[in-house]
Amino acid sequence: MKKPSHKSALSQSNSIPASANVSSTSAERIKSLRKKKQDHTAILNNLLQGNQTALGKAITLVESNNTQHQQQASAIIEGAIASSGKSIRIGITGVPGVGKSTFIEAFGTYLLGLGKKVAVLAVDPSSSISKGSILGDKTRMENLVKEEMAFIRPSPSGDSLGGVARKTRESIMLCEAAGFDVILIETVGVGQSETTVHSMCDFFLLLKLAGAGDELQGIKRGIMEMADAIVINKADGENMKAANTAKLDFKRALHLYPAKESGWTPQVLLSSALYNEGILEIWDLIVSFEKKTKENGYFKENRKQQSKFWLLQSINEQLKQSFYQNPEIKTALEEQLQAIFDKKTSPFIAAQYLLEKYAKL
Repeated sequence: MKKPSHKSALSQSNSIPASANVSSTSAERIKSLRKKKQDHTAILNNLLQGNQTALGKAITLVESNNTQHQQQASAIIEGAIASSGKSIRIGITGVPGVGKSTFIEAFGTYLLGLGKKVAVLAVDPSSSISKGSILGDKTRMENLVKEEMAFIRPSPSGDSLGGVARKTRESIMLCEAAGFDVILIETVGVGQSETTVHSMCDFFLLLKLAGAGDELQGIKRGIMEMADAIVINKADGENMKAANTAKLDFKRALHLYPAKESGWTPQVLLSSALYNEGILEIWDLIVSFEKKTKENGYFKENRKQQSKFWLLQSINEQLKQSFYQNPEIKTALEEQLQAIFDKKTSPFIAAQYLLEKYAKL
């Protein structure tokens, strides 16, 4: 059998690293493109010019738990702060089936007709088992999602309080920096989410139904005190009589509560999102609210208090995360749990011990 020449063998040996070099170069190029794709400076610059793709990328970074993504998100938020705060933030809540998505589409479409840029941050319910979510708001708002001046961002609620996405407030700031005039924050509407959304919006709108047993659920002190307006939705056809009756009931209920700090008197309105009825009146009411609260100073003061609230919330969240992720605390926690199970200590003494241990680390 003829042996290959020295020259031939050398040629073959050189061909392998050449191929490897090509492969290595391609890999480096892909990495470079990915890095460029996620460059926070480029994302920020494009976002400030109103680019919705950049806005979507920025919100994705904000929602990510990846450490590198969080650092990029912090840089983007820091660069966007000066351009934020110029919108009207409207929280919209109501029980499932009240027609929130239909209402938001009708309301958003009306605002687009006025020349407004509208962003919708819709928090989608997550499964407590699979952690997945339907994220169906874009399909339910099929007309609004096609509009160039509208931005719809469905986010899974995860395990955050009351179904409000953990980073919704940062997303609001980013939408404002991208030039959106009206930010609509839709909640899951299944519990404490109303309280959390109230702490990040200027105007709180409560959607209700008539003739569905919803009146009694609605007349609750907490939710009624937070509402700046109550809208009886689906007020059309055979439901009109029940809607008018519900309107009177809610008006009477509102008189039982003390005056709001804003100096604003909550109103009860009727609407039919399906037929675009009552939408103009609702927007006029919100404009009146904005004018009144800016004149009496409440609008600005309320945003200051909200910023303080979220500062303290962020500190609490980060401290808790740092505490539970500490390796020494993890070990000590298991030991203290076992001591509690063995009746050698109490939960309160164990908690005090763990906190003192953490303070010394």
